[in-house]
Amino acid sequence: MDRPVAVITGATSGLGRIAAFELARRGYRIGTVARSRSKAEALVDDLKAVTDEPVDVFHADLGLISDAHRAGEEIAARCPRLDVLVNNAGLHAFAQRVTAEGFAEMTAVNHLGPFVLTEALTAKLGACAPARIVNVASGASRQAKTIAPAEDLRRTDSYTRRESMSLYGLTKLMTIMWTQELARRLDADKVTVNCCDPGFNATGLGRDLPGSAVLQRVLNTLKIGDPRKGAGIIVRLAVDPALSGTSGGYFSARDARPLECPEPGRDPRVQRELWEATAALLATHPAG
Repeated sequence: MDRPVAVITGATSGLGRIAAFELARRGYRIGTVARSRSKAEALVDDLKAVTDEPVDVFHADLGLISDAHRAGEEIAARCPRLDVLVNNAGLHAFAQRVTAEGFAEMTAVNHLGPFVLTEALTAKLGACAPARIVNVASGASRQAKTIAPAEDLRRTDSYTRRESMSLYGLTKLMTIMWTQELARRLDADKVTVNCCDPGFNATGLGRDLPGSAVLQRVLNTLKIGDPRKGAGIIVRLAVDPALSGTSGGYFSARDARPLECPEPGRDPRVQRELWEATAALLATHPAG
């Protein structure tokens, strides 16, 4: 099959949905990893307006390591090729929830799940070189003042709504750190990996916050937090020829301006420590 393939997690709403439509318009066959079957069906139906290509749906909860691994294996087996992987799905939980596998849900969805999914698809991406990985981080990463990888990955203690911002920021700091360490481990001539700060977006990310639906409607009416800007940087990192040889970058939605990883996670030694701690933790929780 000559048509390039892009798999996007969290494409049933918000930034991921907009990016899916834009990539479909640019000729990509779209695949998505989705937890909600009804939302995935709605996405498939809506995409028919812009593409005649079938949409590949992989049902999984990326907060579960076993699901993330299974989804990766299914994508590798079913997709004839894989040119772009966008790790977009994210969660800002305002209270602690622990998954059935024993991880903090926010850590699992924002870091462990994407790590596992990407590891399962690295060979597939490499076989379709040149390929790209795009990870969606957040400016909230600046809220994280310290990081102790081995301890932070295992934290399941309760927290308040106010405390949730720094913990969400910590998981997004992990996204940047993981991206930059992964870039050092990949051959950039075959697969590049970059991440972005999509800016403030009025999407469903904070759906756990009481009144968020009403707030989102108000922001949309006032044209504040337009998710098209955030989706724009995702698409640009996925397809812009000017970025074809760039790997390990962190970019702003504002004109793809390069950003530095926030200080607690900037040192390559700490980034390597996060990678090794993640790998060690996952080794004790076999994906099955």
